[in-house]
Amino acid sequence: MSSENGPGQGGAQDAPPEQLALIRETVRQASTPRAKPRTWRGAALAKELPVARVLVDKGVLHLDRHFDYAVPEELDADAQPGVRVRVRFGAGRHRVRDGRREGGGLIDGFLVERLSESDYAGPLAALAQVVSPERILDEELLGLVRAVADRYAGSVADVLQLAVPPRNARAEKRASPQPLPAPPSPEPGPWERYEQGAAFVAALASGGAPRAVWNALPGPRWAEELARAVAATLASGRGALVVLPDGRAVARADAALTALLGEGRHAVLTADAGPEKRYAQWLAVRRGAVRAVVGTRAAMFAPVRDLGLVALWDDGDDSHSEPHAPQPHAREVLLLRAAQDRCAFLLGGWSCTVEAAQLVETGWARPLVASREQVRAAAPLVRTVGDQDLARDEAARAARLPTLAWQAVRDGLRHGPVLVQVPRRGYVPRMACAACRTPARCRHCSGPLEGQESSSALRCGWCGREEGAWHCPECGAFRLRAQIVGARRTAEELGRAFPAVPVRTSGREQVLDTVPGTPALVVSTPGAEPVAEGGYAAALLLDGWAMLGRPDLRAGEDALRHWLDAAALVRPQSAGGTVVAVAEPTLRPVQALVRWDPVGHALRELSERAELGFPPVSRMAAVAGPPEAVTGFLGAVDLPREAEVLGPVPLPVTAPGRPRRVGAPPPGEHWERALVRVPPGRGAALAGALKAAQAARTARGGDAAVWVRIDPPDIG
Repeated sequence: MSSENGPGQGGAQDAPPEQLALIRETVRQASTPRAKPRTWRGAALAKELPVARVLVDKGVLHLDRHFDYAVPEELDADAQPGVRVRVRFGAGRHRVRDGRREGGGLIDGFLVERLSESDYAGPLAALAQVVSPERILDEELLGLVRAVADRYAGSVADVLQLAVPPRNARAEKRASPQPLPAPPSPEPGPWERYEQGAAFVAALASGGAPRAVWNALPGPRWAEELARAVAATLASGRGALVVLPDGRAVARADAALTALLGEGRHAVLTADAGPEKRYAQWLAVRRGAVRAVVGTRAAMFAPVRDLGLVALWDDGDDSHSEPHAPQPHAREVLLLRAAQDRCAFLLGGWSCTVEAAQLVETGWARPLVASREQVRAAAPLVRTVGDQDLARDEAARAARLPTLAWQAVRDGLRHGPVLVQVPRRGYVPRMACAACRTPARCRHCSGPLEGQESSSALRCGWCGREEGAWHCPECGAFRLRAQIVGARRTAEELGRAFPAVPVRTSGREQVLDTVPGTPALVVSTPGAEPVAEGGYAAALLLDGWAMLGRPDLRAGEDALRHWLDAAALVRPQSAGGTVVAVAEPTLRPVQALVRWDPVGHALRELSERAELGFPPVSRMAAVAGPPEAVTGFLGAVDLPREAEVLGPVPLPVTAPGRPRRVGAPPPGEHWERALVRVPPGRGAALAGALKAAQAARTARGGDAAVWVRIDPPDIG
């Protein structure tokens, strides 16, 4: 060994004692013959490739690797890469004593590959069961799952639970339909309204991979435009995947695809479809019987064959962010798929997020927009009412309906339904002392007291207790005033103001999909606006301060998105459509609404974030937990040299009875949170360092929990 060293390397006799010990151990391991795989039951092994490499369903990071098992001869035919298996796992997994295996229990897993021998030197436990011979997990899907796990510092097992739906035996036994031939290439249709729309569809039909950020024109034709993009991709012999924020949007895209292509050419994947139907649809996609998929975020991992297009609608919607670990966002998953499969990418919506603007600014995607003439022809007239207008109209200020808004409602009801968007649900979700304005709080949990339409008593919004004898702890007064008025109270007030007009509400309790085109008042919370037949005659956007005043980096972007989503349902200005926004006209989001310029707003936001080093220009991670645990974690993690640690700072204490948000402290516990920021290009290094530190902590066990999230949505 010493005679074979290269230049600058000494012989083994010159090495320090630690290196000599390492050399001896390496030589010993190399000279020790590997034990042949055998089962603890002594069963005969498969004659060829007797080792199965298994990914076990354990989401802890220190077990985020493959484990080797022996393949019994009786399972040889079914134990193929990609099938579901059950294996014994736990303490002493590889330990065999007196012909019997010690410890461990049966858990699920996926067989990743078959090998002729194992790197492990001892005897291997055997596969306990092949759950099904259906080959579910292929190399392409596993590669995507690994990429997402690395992107979000999570485990492969956790991502697999999101990517592969639970097995349903009846659906698995059912044969999938035969694949249909590729449809003919469609005409551009409504895509011709956009400056590069026809060229985009033509590129898809010819097998190209264009990447575009699409600023959709207001109105109902967005679903048809998505359907034509999918049809063009299918015409090229490739598959397509469309992810939408909710079931109502999926239903519209489903109807548009069916009208354009007929039945049987696409699958619908949503989490609320039921286990059997969802798994049957997923299997049809996996088997290649269906080449197009539309669905909610549950569909972002759909195993579409020969993927040619991934499309996402309204990426700013919170529904695209997965609440389960490691909490990936559908936009980022589809970006990974576009890079992995070298396919086309389409990110669309009426609004424009900062992330979408960054894709265009960096040159990764091209803008797909309409001319200003087309925008003016499709958009309604937008008018604003600010604080100065309200100050001159005290009676209207008390009623929350300025004179301009009142006239818009009255005129709109002559021609059709009128939409009223209210930021808060409930009746009166926030009350305060009428004398000193101190917020009314529950005596038991300090939650906000809410007014009820059916009772004079107040009710806590956190614990649900009623309070019938409230008095102000600051000044002793007994009278209350409404701090915030909810959707139900607004509907009640409008019903009294327009007694001959029906009033419908759409919100958390009941979300309407469509409403007739007859005169009516439709009161809705953001995101729950129903579609009116023929479009709304007018829309009111009330209490703009409630959305713009949130202490959040995305407050302006989210407010503009909600306003545009509502205004896009209103008839064009040429048909009399009018939108009145009750918000300060000089604010940037309000000006962007008046001009219908979400792209310009996003570009300005992106420029400011670049100056301040905020996402998406930088990559950021949140580390939260008990103070000692956070301090210890930050001291142990090997962060990239460019990383900047902000904090830690205390988090608000979760009160008993209040729903706990993901990453929030348990009720009554005091947590801290630190933000770790790195410049562009160092996100992978940050995620890898955090993942390694978390794996080391979980392997030790016993430490207090530390919560890590990449790209936290609420950084303030």
